[in-house]
Amino acid sequence: MANPVATLFRIPEVKDKILFTLLALLIYRIGAHIAAPGIDVQALRAFTGQLQGTVFGIYDMFVGGGLSKATVFALGIMPYISASIMFQLLAAVFPTIEKMQKEGEEGRKRLTQYTRYATVVLSVVQAYGYSVFLEGIPGAVVDPGFGFKLTMILTLTTGAVFIMWLGEQITERGIGNGMSLLIFFSIIESLPTALYETYRLVDLGEVSFISLILLVGVMLVVIAATVAITLAARKIPVQIPRKVMGKGRIREGQKSFVPLRINSAGVMPIIFAQSIVIVPSTLQTFSNNESIRTFSNWFQFGSWPYELTFALLIIFFTYFYTAIIFNPVDLAENLKKQGAFVPGVKPGARTAEYIDRVLTRITLPGAVFLAAIAIIPGLVLNSVGVPFLGRVLGGTGVLIMVGVALDTVQQMQQHLLLRRYDGFMRKGRVKLRGRTRFM
Repeated sequence: MANPVATLFRIPEVKDKILFTLLALLIYRIGAHIAAPGIDVQALRAFTGQLQGTVFGIYDMFVGGGLSKATVFALGIMPYISASIMFQLLAAVFPTIEKMQKEGEEGRKRLTQYTRYATVVLSVVQAYGYSVFLEGIPGAVVDPGFGFKLTMILTLTTGAVFIMWLGEQITERGIGNGMSLLIFFSIIESLPTALYETYRLVDLGEVSFISLILLVGVMLVVIAATVAITLAARKIPVQIPRKVMGKGRIREGQKSFVPLRINSAGVMPIIFAQSIVIVPSTLQTFSNNESIRTFSNWFQFGSWPYELTFALLIIFFTYFYTAIIFNPVDLAENLKKQGAFVPGVKPGARTAEYIDRVLTRITLPGAVFLAAIAIIPGLVLNSVGVPFLGRVLGGTGVLIMVGVALDTVQQMQQHLLLRRYDGFMRKGRVKLRGRTRFM
């Protein structure tokens, strides 16, 4: 297939999906630039410019700068993501939620509905907290008070619910995972500005051309390594024995495998670790306590206490989150029900122990890679003198962009493959009918 992009647009169904996705993303980005009522955007941006190294800055990255501009989509998709993660974690504690996850389509529908309700509740709480935060910024709110808080709660909650609906529509009627694509485009939204700032620094001579070449080389290596580790998997061989199905039908024995991803936890360990490690700088921004300021100065980005703590937290959360989302016992039971087994390992408990042992071993290099990918790009960007690029090309941004891009490309390839097989089958039927007709 010489030009897969042109082929995609020649297929009516796929073309409609792509155009719908682009339209939904355009609506999302337009809403992300409409300021909420009662806000002085200039006063707000003057204050939030100093908060990029705090929790506020991380959240602002995921919502495409909507938080620093107080737009109607300021909360973005994050309340829904937070609600989804909350139910994932609760499933490990409450058997009722875990049972819903295993009940098939009906259970998933109920869980999705509960996630929506939780999204509304989280949106209300976050919108109220944000309105209080805005009232504390001098000149940011035109008319502070109860009316402003109520307006912000209604506006931001409505925006968050609309974005949740938009993401679901992209997933159902478009290409790719809607929620992931919304975050993807929120992150790359600042890429043109960051590239222009980098060009300006090079033009002024503040960043040398050699440093720029070194930066490009390092980032290409980081992206290539991220792609490799995202696709890497340990294949556990599985044997499916020959089985008599009844009425003389025999299912032949098959050899297959169970892929265990090296990075099962994705980007979540970095997000969790980053949320904790930037607490000192966040406290320093909103506190005048001398002890807090001293501790925060000692725990600044680039210092060895910061980097060491960050790396250890990433490794811990990689194991923690992998244990939450992957259950070797369930996998072993499913293999046993299908009559499949791992060669040389007894079905049941022994298989679960074997899978758990393999998963524990392969998670370590995945965790170390996550720690490296979270730390190295930021240090390189900071040493070159373009720290603002870290918002897009930092470890979190690169992992999300690579993961979403690979997932979307795979879905497009599946549509193309399905179309090719469908066309092949139609041609086969025509030929078969013609042959039957003339026999």
